Amino acid sequence: MEFRLKYKQIDEIRELAENFTINDLLSELDLSAQTVVAKQNGELTIEDSVIEDGDEIQLVQIIYGG
Repeated sequence: MEFRLKYKQIDEIRELAENFTINDLLSELDLSAQTVVAKQNGELTIEDSVIEDGDEIQLVQIIYGG
């Protein structure tokens, strides 16, 4: 089982563990839900969502300004 990860310059196929969530992925990449938004198959998703075989996960950096 595997999924596609897209984040900045990364576009790769990754192995998928059972019950692997968006939050697990963020932890693995040392990222915070405070700084990125996750899209699962083109739709915004929450950190507790389980990644399924064949999913495309895109992480989008949140830009703060003022």
